[in-house]
Amino acid sequence: MLGNTFGRLFRITTCGESYGKGKGSGLAVIVDGVPPGLKITREYIQKELDKRRPGVGKLNSPRKETDQCEIFAGIGQDGLTTGAPLGIIVYNVDTKKIHVEQYRSYKDIFRPGHATYSFFLKYGEYQDWCGAGRASGRETVARVAGGAVAKFILEREGIEILAYTKECMGIRCREMTFEEIKKNYRKNEINCPDLEAAKKMEEKVLEIKQQGDTAGGIIEVIAHNVPPGLGEPVFDKMSALIAHALCSIGAVKGIEFGAGFRVANMKGSENNDQPYIDNNGKIRFKTNNAGGILGGITNGEDIVVRLAIKPTPTISIEQTSINMRTMKEEKLKPITRRDPTLLGRIYAVAEAMMAIAIVDALYMARAYDALAKLDSKWMKLKGVY
Repeated sequence: MLGNTFGRLFRITTCGESYGKGKGSGLAVIVDGVPPGLKITREYIQKELDKRRPGVGKLNSPRKETDQCEIFAGIGQDGLTTGAPLGIIVYNVDTKKIHVEQYRSYKDIFRPGHATYSFFLKYGEYQDWCGAGRASGRETVARVAGGAVAKFILEREGIEILAYTKECMGIRCREMTFEEIKKNYRKNEINCPDLEAAKKMEEKVLEIKQQGDTAGGIIEVIAHNVPPGLGEPVFDKMSALIAHALCSIGAVKGIEFGAGFRVANMKGSENNDQPYIDNNGKIRFKTNNAGGILGGITNGEDIVVRLAIKPTPTISIEQTSINMRTMKEEKLKPITRRDPTLLGRIYAVAEAMMAIAIVDALYMARAYDALAKLDSKWMKLKGVY
């Protein structure tokens, strides 16, 4: 299996499965490019992992995984990073035989909406049928652990990343400032900062859950205080790097930046973000239709991205499928643990991947700046003195 590494100078490599075989099964991440001398603790990483942990409410999977992490490499005897790759592991603790046997009972029948069929095509009968293996949402545990390291680095730069539920089944969060979103961050299970809309969303999801079905929605991700000058103008546009990071999350089926698809119905005069000089002599923009990126390079405004999240594919409603061993159609009504919506947990994964992409771009930009030796007036505009 290829493609388990993301990043260039700051890189994560993940491994592990939803269930795995043996007592020590779990998921791990190796984070390469971690600066030395950082006080990155297990507790700091754990706070991020707790955001996506299952079994803590009505709106997520009842699977009782504690998702406790351990740092097994890259920390010196004094508790600081050494500059070597950081290794983090999370062991699976809720992989009971009854759940394995549930998956075994229909392992040859691919579940609609899942990666089973494409995995059969790529890996044949050896594809991991138990809990979807690497295609499981549980794969994202390692991403969040790696993203926690990236967030730690970004905090030193004054950069914040927040993701929240913007919409669920047609119920939409009102427009809010970053400060408002931050104030109401994680105030409810579905993580919607509009508390009235959140209540309606949760009621709708529970109604759909009672029907044996699942719900989709939209997650908005905001990167605040990102310096201008990150990204390259051709193939490595900042938007392309972020899209790569976020669209690698299994449940993401659509992405837009800033005004997104609304630009299709705008005139140029409506879409263009007009600049001005603020009281601190800094160039700002009156609007942010560009979503913080111009010509593939950050312009200093918030990076704003919205993700279309598909409903959890495992449902309790009978569907038609195909038995890959007999090559005959069969009816399937799986009995497995699942989230009635992914919205209340996937935002943590989106934050992690955004953080990793930005740290990587920051490394590239700082390396370029050191060699380009541009006039100081340009460096001051970028916040580099």
